[in-house]
Amino acid sequence: MEITTSYVKIPNHDLEIDAYLAQPVSTEGLGAVIVFQEIFGINSNIREITELIAQQGYIAIAPAMYQRIAPGFTRDFSPEDAGYSPEAYKLGLEYYQQVKYSEIISDIQAAIAYLKTLPNINDKAIGAIGFCFGGHVAYIAATLPDIKATASFYGGGITAPSYGEEIPTINRTAEIQGTIYTFFGTRDALISTAENEKIEAELQKHHINHRVFRYDAGHGFFAMFFKDKYPFLEQNPSYNPEAATDAWQHVLELFKNHL
Repeated sequence: MEITTSYVKIPNHDLEIDAYLAQPVSTEGLGAVIVFQEIFGINSNIREITELIAQQGYIAIAPAMYQRIAPGFTRDFSPEDAGYSPEAYKLGLEYYQQVKYSEIISDIQAAIAYLKTLPNINDKAIGAIGFCFGGHVAYIAATLPDIKATASFYGGGITAPSYGEEIPTINRTAEIQGTIYTFFGTRDALISTAENEKIEAELQKHHINHRVFRYDAGHGFFAMFFKDKYPFLEQNPSYNPEAATDAWQHVLELFKNHL
């Protein structure tokens, strides 16, 4: 499907949030998906995912979640490191630790409001997808009534107090009104099986429409979806193209059924 891409500004009171927008050409009544970044900003990986979603017939937008902290920050895959460099991790984590829950919610709501101004949107069909840091942000987004479908990939910190809050995000699970799919790697050194099992139990407890997918893979396995473009990723210990491909099919199923 032919798409257009552009960089846009999302107004949020006295802040303008940089965002990457991709959408099909000349179509009306489209569902929309907000794409939430990893700790590395709106880099080429996130932009490609945004474009992939648009090619499926959705408006897709990736807001910069570090706008207040580090405007314009991005880091890309490094061939030398078969993934992200130590410098990228250091900076990404430094900024990640400064993010506040209230600001996350505000920025998500601003992105939703921006999408609703677009002439080709079906504003009753908005979803979210996120990876790592963005996987947690997507889980937060799922608690908002406008979000009908959420794909949360290996979201870290969901079960613990985070982003300056004493209440863990998992305690807000009952607020999820739409459908959520979560994706985890059983060899993820950052998110234990006990953590993702706790998330699953909470979703079940509150009768949330959900599915949980677990793969024999490490953290960040969805990046392997782009192994043809970045062949050096095959050296990454999280390399698992089967997991990435299967997960993508479930993402498409989720959005097709609910957006």
